[in-house]
Amino acid sequence: MTTLPPLSLYVHVPWCVRKCPYCDFNSHGVGHDRTLPERAYVDALLDDLDAELALASGRELVSIFIGGGTPSLLSGAAYRRLLQAIEARLPFASDIEITLEANPGAVEHDRFAAYREAGINRLSLGVQSFQSLQLERLGRIHDGDEAAQALRNARAAGFDNINLDLMHGLPEQGVEDALADIEQALALAPEHISWYQLTLEPNTEFYSQPPRLPDEDVLCDIQEAGHARLEAAGYHRYEISAYTRPDRQARHNLNYWTFGDYLGIGAGAHGKLSAWQTDGALAIERRWKVRQPEAYLRRAQDPRGFVAGRRALETQELPLEFLMNALRLTEGVPRYYWRERSGQPDTLLDARLEEARAKGLLRDPAQRLQASPHGLLFLNDLLALCDEQ
Repeated sequence: MTTLPPLSLYVHVPWCVRKCPYCDFNSHGVGHDRTLPERAYVDALLDDLDAELALASGRELVSIFIGGGTPSLLSGAAYRRLLQAIEARLPFASDIEITLEANPGAVEHDRFAAYREAGINRLSLGVQSFQSLQLERLGRIHDGDEAAQALRNARAAGFDNINLDLMHGLPEQGVEDALADIEQALALAPEHISWYQLTLEPNTEFYSQPPRLPDEDVLCDIQEAGHARLEAAGYHRYEISAYTRPDRQARHNLNYWTFGDYLGIGAGAHGKLSAWQTDGALAIERRWKVRQPEAYLRRAQDPRGFVAGRRALETQELPLEFLMNALRLTEGVPRYYWRERSGQPDTLLDARLEEARAKGLLRDPAQRLQASPHGLLFLNDLLALCDEQ
């Protein structure tokens, strides 16, 4: 067996206008003047990629995702230069998906045309809510009208593949308010909606000073009502928190969830790479880059390079590593993906699945690895069973 998984590229832009109180990503506020070392950072990204090229094993890129932080703080010219240089180093699939995350409050509207001309063909707009009070609580720098206008401007610039990020379970939120956000999102007719629950993550302001969040009964009611409304509007739930119109799934994220490979460049970026060894074993490694932007830029002149750490995945941890991604998909994955993308036999996985199947959390795993509807509701319990030795 010599087949390797599809290959994607993640590019991290670590700056934002200000840090949101719920955010645990590697992001660093720069204030409203937005002065950034744009050229130096693109130079460093390309040096970082050059050091990773041998890991690509000659594969083409099926997707690129530019995340942050707030990537829309960088100019269209920067992305044109970056993407042209990436394509000169790695072949692009003919239908490559190239996504840029954008904050409606941190992008001048005429930039959308420049991003489209640079080769970006998918936008992910971080709306979170359309309600002024909730946006203020979340530390966002846009309002609902600006969010709607950003999508309209993106359409005018030629974008026909747009995701809206929405949160639910917001401070003191009830079902009616959550559904109001969904209705405003539906009125804008995006191709994809990411609708996920606010969680309190360590090392965030909300974790140290928690807001008053809805109780479990209200959260369940929000989830049930919101799911029904999105499905009724023609948005199919294909992942725990992702809804799509037909054939508009996020291909980059699908590659994550199906245990594909990805290079990661930029401050704090993570990657996962597979390689067949001479003895026939598949080695899988996770690697991550220096987090602080200033330190990352300095590493361009450092013989140690940009890598902050790396870890080879051990055989016994592969079942959980694989399943915690695959079982997020409502339709799961074909059974053969396990053998193809872990390099391990079915017997290593089977012992982890039997109890979950017996408890009704997993469908019959003979052909597909797929959570049951009950398993999707209690995914953490399902994964805990799959992690038992």
